[in-house]
Amino acid sequence: MRILTRPDFDGVVCAVLLYEAEDITEPVKWVEPNDMQRGLVDVRHGDIIANLPYNDRCTLWFDHHHTNKIDKSFEGAFKLAPSAAGVIFEYYKDKFKADYSQLITETDKIDSADLSMDEVLYPEKYGVVLLSMTVLGRDEYDEQYWNRLVHLLRKSRIDQVLKDPEVKARCDAVVEKNKLYKDILKKHTVLNGHVSITDFRAFDKMPTGNRFLVYSLFPEAVVSVKIRYDTKDKKRLAVSVGHSIFNRNCRVNVGVMLSAFEGGGHRAAASCRFAADKANDYIPKIIDILLKNDDNEG
Repeated sequence: MRILTRPDFDGVVCAVLLYEAEDITEPVKWVEPNDMQRGLVDVRHGDIIANLPYNDRCTLWFDHHHTNKIDKSFEGAFKLAPSAAGVIFEYYKDKFKADYSQLITETDKIDSADLSMDEVLYPEKYGVVLLSMTVLGRDEYDEQYWNRLVHLLRKSRIDQVLKDPEVKARCDAVVEKNKLYKDILKKHTVLNGHVSITDFRAFDKMPTGNRFLVYSLFPEAVVSVKIRYDTKDKKRLAVSVGHSIFNRNCRVNVGVMLSAFEGGGHRAAASCRFAADKANDYIPKIIDILLKNDDNEG
């Protein structure tokens, strides 16, 4: 039995809960959602999929993404909720020996982007917010750290986890990286009406930093678009779209919207990945939909 989950903070907490609730001895298999959608993941009978699209071969499935909802029966739980970890916590609520309720509250808050301006600008003042920013999910060489974080969160309180030497070093690095990221965002973001568009295709390695920072830098925008190369050979692109967490006037369900462009996600945050030669077709269409700002729920 294995856990298949995505390498973000919600995915890390999903793994924490599943290790505690089930008899799992194998390491976590960290999976990007688009790889699951494209059938690139070896899913086996007995696998538990969390925070990712459903696969027929799995034994249990837990998720909360609007575009991943399925009509067939399955074992596990699906709910439109702030986090997948919260769905798992509710499903196994009587099986946990430790009290994970505060961790779930924080995970719900972070994954649903229910953050204040102060938390976005100064995450170093808010332990779990800063900790979540150390889990970026795009570098396979970070698997050892993701696994370490799962181990620490299973056994220790958040304040103790933050004192771990590697965690502290990563948190300190995030604070410095966010300072640089702020300047990079300003240079590589343009405002098109109420849409901020950040284009990182000029970089061989995509800059990383506080994913909510763009909303504080461009308060006029109701939605952000971020474009980057998804592979080193630059043959695939990744586009991320998110509602502003401060200017909440975007009516577009971006998960539904990006499901038409080989992606998906939540109503307020989603992404897609596609062949780079489709960029001139896909990207203008995505931006045009966002500029129209019509409710596309149906």
